[in-house]
Amino acid sequence: MKYTPPLQNIPADIVCLDDYQRYAKEFLTHDIYEYIAAGVADEHTLHRNRSAFANIELKPRLLRDFSSASTQTTLLGHNLAHPFLLAPLGYQQLCHASGELATAIAADAMDTAMVVSTLATASLEDIAAQTDAPKWFQLYFQPQRADTSILIARAEAAGYSAIVVTVDAPLSGLRNRPQRAGFQIPPEIEAVNISPAQKLAGQNAILQQLMALAPQWQDLAWLKQQTQLPIIIKGVINPDDAVQLADMGMDGIIVSNHGGRCLDGLPASIDALPAIRDALGSDFPILLDSGIRRGSDIIKSIALGANAVLIGRPQAFSLAVAGALGVAHMLRLLKEELEITMALCGCPHIDDINRDCLFTSG
Repeated sequence: MKYTPPLQNIPADIVCLDDYQRYAKEFLTHDIYEYIAAGVADEHTLHRNRSAFANIELKPRLLRDFSSASTQTTLLGHNLAHPFLLAPLGYQQLCHASGELATAIAADAMDTAMVVSTLATASLEDIAAQTDAPKWFQLYFQPQRADTSILIARAEAAGYSAIVVTVDAPLSGLRNRPQRAGFQIPPEIEAVNISPAQKLAGQNAILQQLMALAPQWQDLAWLKQQTQLPIIIKGVINPDDAVQLADMGMDGIIVSNHGGRCLDGLPASIDALPAIRDALGSDFPILLDSGIRRGSDIIKSIALGANAVLIGRPQAFSLAVAGALGVAHMLRLLKEELEITMALCGCPHIDDINRDCLFTSG
């Protein structure tokens, strides 16, 4: 696969996360760019993730004391320097030759927690060795429970401190833009931590084979017996599912529509969040992804009930443009935006952010 060499210096006109997406078109082949940037089907959910944030209005308070201001927060026993994490993102060698290893170096430099995908193109152990920041492992259940157990044991041994189970993507949605661009995972790009998946085709294969292998509620109960690590369930949109997950002892959830990449017609994650927070009460850990591009988006998410958010596509675009330097710069931009927005909203600490900070309170 042919790469455009990443930049050694950050261009002066990259001043926000969306600028990295603009630049990434120069560093990624068209088919790979479409694979990363696209949503599913008509992309209603993809666009809704952004427009929903734009429709939420901040309500600042004035003349607050900022003598001890901080972005630090605590989540599931982790002390986080700021309330955002790098979301699980597979096949990162599509963007940069060092893939997840470069992202982990950036996470370490910016003291940012990283969630490593089952579909990583570097080993769980090698990624973990690159960063002292908190590391979580995102698990896709394997067809055989023994293989799932091996992945969990490897993650534990390598120092990962939580398991994130993605449950909303038992198969890929119909992503028409990558289809039109002719995208396929190049043969040299491999998910090195798992055995090659068998390709299944046809409607019967989808309904009877792929979905038959998808995790069910009893699989989560089994997983709870396999590890002492906190288990966070990713891909929750329905409050009823959220309550059932909490009742069965899961340690947290991620409100997510998979970045608009799985099922079109879903609500924006941020629009689904308030009802889920109301259903679970104030203490249950909730994270959110899909559509976070600004520090103000983080404040809106926390105000509506999230404890923290995850950053997905921007890490791919910044990785493609400038490798580890790009990802670290992207994270610094987001941290600075968060700090400025907290200052202008009159919120010196993360705990000061609540629904009173919004005119549109959900």
